[in-house]
Amino acid sequence: MGIFDRFRGHGQDKAKEMSDVAEKKVNEKTGDKYTEQVDDAQQRIEGAAGLKRDRPDQP
Repeated sequence: MGIFDRFRGHGQDKAKEMSDVAEKKVNEKTGDKYTEQVDDAQQRIEGAAGLKRDRPDQP
């Protein structure tokens, strides 16, 4: 089972929560060195998984 299947197998709220936890853990492991790249990757994964969320513009 791939990561996209895991997102689709849960409700939208749970999938978003899992995505946020994964982003936080990656940022912790990398010392927040790649936060922009991690956020971009998270948005792409969520888009591919069909998750929609309102995101404020980031600086």
